[in-house]
Amino acid sequence: MSASTPPILFEALSTPPMALGDRGLLLLAGMLALGSLMTGGLFLALGAWPVLGFTGVEGGAVIGLLLLYRRRARRRMELVVLTASGLTVQRRDHRGRPQEFRLNPYWARLRLEERPGRVCALHLVQRGATVEIGQLLGEDDKRDLAAALGEALRRYREPVFDNPQLR
Repeated sequence: MSASTPPILFEALSTPPMALGDRGLLLLAGMLALGSLMTGGLFLALGAWPVLGFTGVEGGAVIGLLLLYRRRARRRMELVVLTASGLTVQRRDHRGRPQEFRLNPYWARLRLEERPGRVCALHLVQRGATVEIGQLLGEDDKRDLAAALGEALRRYREPVFDNPQLR
């Protein structure tokens, strides 16, 4: 760490959930291809040979959409960093375009907005400006982020000084 870089007081990286690894995706694609082949073979045996092409196209389209989602999801991320010099929210969307928001941590407030039937929303509010954070997270993870960031902001605003003369 160089002398000009302030120490990091809090850091949280959010990425989209990837429930299926590379092996799982390969297995799913194989099972989908096998199911399409079996369905197409059945219709071919029944004399409805045009269905064979449609099942192949349908299976290929599903696999292609899964691969497209994974590629786009791997680019997305959100980084929340609290340092002594400020609070920064850095994002990258599915196309890789960066976005950055800088807030004064002393004035920034967290607001957890309950939305019935939907995942709650977590906002950083500073003098009328609002930045939603944790968009890639689920309900429990968003609440954990709110608790951890709220505690970090509280420690930032109320520092504990150890003065040996006061002991």
